Amino acid sequence: MNKWNSMRLIIIMGVLALSLTSCFDSNHDPDSTSEGMDHSQMGQSSMDSNNELSEKRTTEVDTLKGKEFTLTAQTSNLEISSGVILPVWTFNNSVPGPQIRVKQGDHVNITLENELPDPVTIHWHGVPVPNNMDGIPGVTQNAVQPGQSFVYNFKADVPGTYWYHSHQDGVNQLDRGLYGSFIVEGTNEEKVNRDFTLMLDEWASSGMDLSDMNNDMPNMDHSQMNMDSSNSPLENSPIEHDMSMYDLFSINGKSGDLVSQLPVKEGENVRLRLINAGYQPHQIHLHGHEFKVTATDGQPINNPGVLKDNVIYIGPGERYDIEFTANNPGQWFLEEHGDDKAVPGMKAVIAYEGVASGTDKSNAMEALASVDLTSYGQSGNNTFTLDQQFDLEYTMDLNTEMKKGNMVYTINGKTFPDTEVLTARKGDNIKVRLTNNSTDVDHPMHLHGHFFQVLSKNGKPLEGSPIFKDTINLKPGEEYVVAFEADNPGNWMFHCHELHHASAGMVTELMYSDYKTDYVADPNAGNKPE
Repeated sequence: MNKWNSMRLIIIMGVLALSLTSCFDSNHDPDSTSEGMDHSQMGQSSMDSNNELSEKRTTEVDTLKGKEFTLTAQTSNLEISSGVILPVWTFNNSVPGPQIRVKQGDHVNITLENELPDPVTIHWHGVPVPNNMDGIPGVTQNAVQPGQSFVYNFKADVPGTYWYHSHQDGVNQLDRGLYGSFIVEGTNEEKVNRDFTLMLDEWASSGMDLSDMNNDMPNMDHSQMNMDSSNSPLENSPIEHDMSMYDLFSINGKSGDLVSQLPVKEGENVRLRLINAGYQPHQIHLHGHEFKVTATDGQPINNPGVLKDNVIYIGPGERYDIEFTANNPGQWFLEEHGDDKAVPGMKAVIAYEGVASGTDKSNAMEALASVDLTSYGQSGNNTFTLDQQFDLEYTMDLNTEMKKGNMVYTINGKTFPDTEVLTARKGDNIKVRLTNNSTDVDHPMHLHGHFFQVLSKNGKPLEGSPIFKDTINLKPGEEYVVAFEADNPGNWMFHCHELHHASAGMVTELMYSDYKTDYVADPNAGNKPE
């Protein structure tokens, strides 16, 4: 049990005892338990709400435009659903952080100011930035210390839907709310009347008793992995992560009745940008309308077909843009499907102006077919084919194993830092075969700094539009073959974006042998890349 958990347990036990004798101490310091706290482990009692969470609150999510931005990492308190308030870590006092919108070709400068008690960084998920701007502590930069700042600068070359998040102790810091959306508006982007961004996430609201947590999962902090160290993470990996603790699903930091409506007018063209910032896959269903999937991970789909009553199965880290015409006045759900108790919280209402109410009903328990990108859209110019010659070929067998009494997540039977590095030179064409051998968990694999083309699924070549992604979700038993050009020199992470899996071993690197970095790791920076 770490120092803060020990102190918190002592405080809670003491306060409970005092409350039983009607001697509750109202002078409890609200900040003393929020520092260093993993919100995924918190039990929020009325005592917590009345004392620790009584002051600062998050604000509405801003949209920032231009070329110069400041993101301030700071603590706050989020009302995620009616009566449920959680201590959170934020960018600019909102969850998600502000949406940053830039134009294709812009040179942007983004200053990160750290007002948190712990170090932090920002990773630009999916954006092909120069390697020294990738935001990976211990790999591309040292973590930004409390009270310090760091400036990220890069050219936004590739339009699309992206997001940003902390990559310092990411498994915990994302869980606390350190993320936001990053949109690059294309020069020739098709115009729409409404453009909504929906960031999906999971939260733990209550019922996580600290004493039980520390008995059942003794090392939930997954924070010992340091890529500039030779120490293995296995000694600090969890026995098994219990995802049932996440009992609230959210859209843009709100759950249930607090989720904002999506206002439209009849005849408008509407774009929905779906971003999964959580650790679980989600199945999103648009009611009452035909739609098209126009992009995945920000990359366009060629001549997408019309769909209706299909779910978008979106894995952690993935993004999907969908578009529809508002031609069916009423109030319609955009909702998660599944049987998890938290499913009802991930629901928004598409509300036509002038329509006071609607007759739509949830069918969240119904099993609907998901959109199949392997045969969606129209074939076009492929960058790669399955039968061409590649400079390098790799296989990544993903699995769940028991080692030293702990459950770990492996690549080819090994955990980081012992996983095989993908070594390349600039200009190499690389093919990677990924297989999920785990029996009951998805593995959303994210490659930093590059887009890859999906060539086949389960041995069958893709038949529709060429599909380019930076994150691909593999369900148990699935196999994908992907290919990419080594066109962005550097040292890049390739890891599972279910960050509990990454922090327990499912990480490797793509390293350019002809790249030399001037980065020097500071052993005192506390760099924790996952």
